[in-house]
Amino acid sequence: MQSRATTDTACPRYRRVLLKMSGEALEGNAAFGIDHETVNYVASQVKGVREMGVEVAVAIGGGNIWRGEQAASLGGIDRAGGGYMGMLATVLNALGLKGALVPLQV
Repeated sequence: MQSRATTDTACPRYRRVLLKMSGEALEGNAAFGIDHETVNYVASQVKGVREMGVEVAVAIGGGNIWRGEQAASLGGIDRAGGGYMGMLATVLNALGLKGALVPLQV
């Protein structure tokens, strides 16, 4: 017997969900940064969930752009500075995902 979550899309199991993504998830097939095909795919999936009436919150990382701990271990950048740079990488990923969601009117 299949669960209701996979068989009944008219009545979702949850009203709200949190999508937690690592920055690496946005790399897709790219070696670094943001793969636009992957970002567009994620945006289309979020749109599909929203169309079911589910509220979606997204938490996203920035490891595809910057790794503060690695930079700190190499020297020249203190741990706090590396962390701040990582936060900026997170903002870049958030803006990339937002850019893919807006045209879909999500």
